Amino acid sequence: MRIACIGGGPAGLYCALLMKLRDPRHDITVFERNMAGSTYGWGVIFGDDLLEKFYRCDPESAREIHQAVFRWINHFVDVRGEHILKAGAHGYSIKRQRLLDILADRAQGLGVQIEFGQKVMAPSQLTGADLIVACDGVNSRTRREAGSFRTDAHLGTNKYIWLGTDRVFESFTYPFVRTDSGYLWAYAYGTDEESSTFIVECSAKTWMGLGFDAMPPEDSVSLLEKFFEHRLDGHSLFRRDGDGANPRWLNFLTVTNQRWFDGKIVLAGDAAHTTHYTIGSGMTLAIEDVIALAGNLQHHDHLRLALRSYERQRQAALLPSQSDARLSAEWFEGISRYIDLQPQQFSTLLHGRRSPLIPHLSPQLYYQLHRETEEIAILRKLRSWAVPKAKVIYSRHNRATLHRAR
Repeated sequence: MRIACIGGGPAGLYCALLMKLRDPRHDITVFERNMAGSTYGWGVIFGDDLLEKFYRCDPESAREIHQAVFRWINHFVDVRGEHILKAGAHGYSIKRQRLLDILADRAQGLGVQIEFGQKVMAPSQLTGADLIVACDGVNSRTRREAGSFRTDAHLGTNKYIWLGTDRVFESFTYPFVRTDSGYLWAYAYGTDEESSTFIVECSAKTWMGLGFDAMPPEDSVSLLEKFFEHRLDGHSLFRRDGDGANPRWLNFLTVTNQRWFDGKIVLAGDAAHTTHYTIGSGMTLAIEDVIALAGNLQHHDHLRLALRSYERQRQAALLPSQSDARLSAEWFEGISRYIDLQPQQFSTLLHGRRSPLIPHLSPQLYYQLHRETEEIAILRKLRSWAVPKAKVIYSRHNRATLHRAR
């Protein structure tokens, strides 16, 4: 087939790489609107499960990724001067540009063509393609310009900005800072031996109260540096990494699609779905999308059957993650309900925020129930069975409500 991948992010590049590996006869081109070496964001995170999938799909690129990752261990919650440790957690992070370079080099080595600085304005430009894979992000032009994907987009209420710092956080850290206008907090994790990602979030009320709505982003960063001075331990915050785009304050956009393909156009990654950054699964889910897409295209002779199977498979697989993301975002949007708890209680609820029970119980009652179930083995087992079931029911209920509203 002649395959066009629109978007040279992790999903687009890995899709091209996999398809070329499975059948070298494919003629594959990746169209990336930015120039080579220019991207947004700092680090992306993932876990052991994705690293294993990288090794299964392509050991060569997996080894390079593994060698380039930064491994963080443990979670720290820093609130009102107390540091609460949650031991045992770990994950990997890698600079987004480093990951893109590894995937691009591997894809090109296999014979994939990558056209940097090429903006595809509409799929009609790609008349010769047998398959168009839209990996062009949350604001996908391909999704808007072509097909009937039945897209729903919902803006979160909190404001966030994606920054970097030269302080290296060896643990995934949640620092909370109280201001006269409310709380600011960050999600901080090392990305290599010299830098970390530092995402700052706050309510819209706090954002306006601190004057961020009326100041340039660079002034926002200087002010944030002062607020987080003790947590940064004298280090600086940065808006951009290398030739990357300068970030700005945003509201998170949650995107879902009832349909993931139309004719020869298929969606993957953030073009198909987004999950709130507070669960750290965006890149993992995008890579899992294209692994599933490549597998279905190899298994089915008929394109439509392959795309329909891919759509059904991934929509079902996403239900737990979409539930986690929605509950996590809602927890942080309602943080005033929890922030005055004792630090240990607050940390427990922060780490338990994906539970569908939390919005329906008082914070103190949930904390007490959590402690009791931790202490009694049979209740721990019951919780491990019941909570995932409740998440799937919660996600399906929200999807059904959305469909009825349409």
